[in-house]
Amino acid sequence: MLLQELFDPDSVMIIGASRDRVKVGNAVLRNIMDYKGRIVPINPSAEDVEGIRAYHSVLESPGAELVINCIPVKSTIEAIDEAGRKGAKAAIVVSAGFREIGSEGAKFEKELVATCSKYSIKLLGPNCLGMINTATPLNASFAASMPPKGKMAFISQSGAICTAILDWALMENVGFSKFLSLGNKAGIDEAELLLALEDDPETSVILIYTEGIADGSDFTKVAAEVTKKKPVILVKSGVTAAGARAISSHTGALAGSDAAYQAAFEKAGIIRAETLDQLFDLASVFSTQTPPMGDRTVIITNAGGPGILTADACEKFGLPLADISADLVEKLKEKLPPMASLHNPIDLIGDATAERYGTALDILLDDPSSSIALVLLTPQAMTEVERTAELIIEAKKKHAEKPIAAVFMGGEMVSKARKMLHEGGVPSFPYPEPAVYSLKKLVEYAEWVKRPVPVLEPKPSVDSKGAKAIVAQATSQGKKTVLSTEAKTIANLYGISTPPGGMATTPEEAGGIAKKIGFPVVLSVYSPTILHKTDVGGVKVGLSTEQEVQNGFREIWYNVTRLMPNAEIYGIEVYKMVPQGKEIIVGATHDPQFGKIVMFGLGGVYANFLKDVSFGLAPLTSAEALGMIQKTKAYVLLRGVRGEKASDVGSLVDVLVRASYLVTDIPEILDLDINPLFVYEQGKGCTAVDVKMTLA
Repeated sequence: MLLQELFDPDSVMIIGASRDRVKVGNAVLRNIMDYKGRIVPINPSAEDVEGIRAYHSVLESPGAELVINCIPVKSTIEAIDEAGRKGAKAAIVVSAGFREIGSEGAKFEKELVATCSKYSIKLLGPNCLGMINTATPLNASFAASMPPKGKMAFISQSGAICTAILDWALMENVGFSKFLSLGNKAGIDEAELLLALEDDPETSVILIYTEGIADGSDFTKVAAEVTKKKPVILVKSGVTAAGARAISSHTGALAGSDAAYQAAFEKAGIIRAETLDQLFDLASVFSTQTPPMGDRTVIITNAGGPGILTADACEKFGLPLADISADLVEKLKEKLPPMASLHNPIDLIGDATAERYGTALDILLDDPSSSIALVLLTPQAMTEVERTAELIIEAKKKHAEKPIAAVFMGGEMVSKARKMLHEGGVPSFPYPEPAVYSLKKLVEYAEWVKRPVPVLEPKPSVDSKGAKAIVAQATSQGKKTVLSTEAKTIANLYGISTPPGGMATTPEEAGGIAKKIGFPVVLSVYSPTILHKTDVGGVKVGLSTEQEVQNGFREIWYNVTRLMPNAEIYGIEVYKMVPQGKEIIVGATHDPQFGKIVMFGLGGVYANFLKDVSFGLAPLTSAEALGMIQKTKAYVLLRGVRGEKASDVGSLVDVLVRASYLVTDIPEILDLDINPLFVYEQGKGCTAVDVKMTLA
C-alpha cells in the first residue's frame, strides 16, 4: 500500500514526548500507547514517559519509521534531520508556527520540506492534528478520542473540523478507516492521499474537506482515476470570493473563484457537498448502498403529506418515480387494505403495521420497474416503529443491489429505530429532501462509473503559428490586449468564423472600409476599458451608405468621450452586418490552480445579468463541450421553442473545442470573450461578432 510508512509503520517516535499531561507531546504519546509496534519517546530530561523508556535525543535512540514532531518550530528542522539520519521514512509535524504565521514561518517551512526531501521522508503537515488509522490501530494525533472502525476515510485541511467530527462520530457511532489532518500541506496533499486510499481494502468512501487545492491539474487527473473505483465526496470552503479580474472581461466577471473548482470536480467525478451536514448525509448513503442499475424510485409511506413532499423533492432533484404497472397494482391489492393508495407514492395509510410495510417493500423491490426505495414513517399511536425498522433492514439484505433509504420523521418515538437502521446498514433521515438529494447523487455516481473515460479527439486543424505571432508582437510591445481586429484574425486562424471588417481611426477611413466590405455595416467602439459598449452609445447598426458610416463614427466618438472621458479609444471597428442569430457567449479565463477554464452561456447584453453559464477545463472534448451547453437554459432555446427551428449545436460544440485549444496553445491569452456569438439554424454555423482577448 502507498504511504505504508505513515499508515502502518513498524515503529513510532514522538519527539517532545512530555510528562506534562496538558502538553501535546503527552497527548500524542497516550494516544499511541495501544499501538503494537515499537514506541520511541524523546525527552531530554526524563528516563521514561507514561511508563515507556524515553531517550534524551533522537541520535541516542534506535530511530523509528514514523516520527511525530511536537516540539517548537525552531527546533523542528534539526530534530527531523536527526530522525532522517536514524532512518525515518515518514514524519507528522503537528507543531505550528510555519507558513501560516507569515514570511518567517514560511522560511522554516521551506527548510522543513528540504530536510524531508533530503532523506526521502514523507511529510504530513506541518500545523496539523495528525493521523488515525483504525485498522492498525494507530492514533498518531493529539485528538481527544479514537473513532469507531468503519469504511469511510476522512481527509481535512482543518484540524479543528477533524476534532469536531471525531466527537460527533463517537456520539453517532459513525466509523472511519483513516482520519487525516493535512494542515499546511507542505508535503502530502489530497492527490497523494487519494492515490494511497485508491486500493485500500479498509476504505470504501473517501471524504474531503478542503480550503483550496494547490496543484489543480494533478488533483483532477488523480481524482478522475480514483472515482472510477470508489466515491470521493468533497466539501470546499471559501467559495464566495469574487474573481480577481471581475472588471476585465465578461468571463472574469462571471467565473468568480469557484467556477474552476466546480468544473474540475465534474471532470473528475467528485461528488460535491455544499455543507458538512450534506457531506455526511451523502456519506451515510454511499458507505452503505450499492450504486443502482437505474433511477426509478418507489416511495412507501403511512401518511399522505410526507409522501407528497417526497414526490416534490424527487421532481426537484431529478429522481424519477417508478411507474406502477397494472400487474403490480393487482399484487399490492391482494396484500394491502382497500383504502391504500397504490400509485406511487404508495400510501399504506395511518394504521400501517410493520408487516404491511415489509410486504409492500418486498413486492415493489421484487419488481424490475423499481431501482430505489424510499420508506417514510410518521409515528402514530398504532405504528410499530422498531419492528418496521427491522423489516426494512431485512428487505435490504434480500435486495442488496437496490438502494433503500428511510425517512423516519419525528423525535423521541423514532430515535431508537433510526439507530437500529444505522447499525443495520440503512441510511435514515429526519426529512425527505436530504434523503432524495443523496440518492440522486448515488445515481449520478453510478452513471459516472459506467461512463467511458474521456479521450481527446485529434486536435482540430488550426494555424497556431500565425496566431502566436500576433500575440508575440503584442506582448513585445507591452500591450495588455490585442486589437479587436487582431483578435478576430486569431479566431479565424483557429477556425472560428468572424465578419469581414477593419479598424478605423477617422470617419473617412471608416467609410472606405465599409465601401470595400459592402453594406449594411456595424460600427463598434474599441477600447480595452469599455466592457459594455451599448451603455455608452458605442455601437451603431444597419448603416447603409458611406455618409451614414461617417456620421455614425462621429456620433460614437462624441458619445464615448462625453460619458467616459478617460477611456483609451483605439478606434472604431467597421464590420459587415451579419444576420441575427441566437446570441451566445463563449469565453475562457485563467485559474491559478486549474489553468484555463472555458465558459459557455447566453450572450448579448444580458450575459452578466442572467448568468446562465457553465464552465469546463481546457482543452475540451466534444462530449464535454456538449455537456456544458446542455447544463444551461440556453440549450432549451437552441433546440427551438414555439415552432422555431433548432440551432446549429454541432457548430457551437466545434467553436467551444477550438476556443479551448486556442487558450491552451497560447497561454499568454489571459481572458477570451466571444460575445455575442451568433448561432444560426441547423447546418448554417456560427459567427463570432465580437472577440476580445486580454494578455497576461
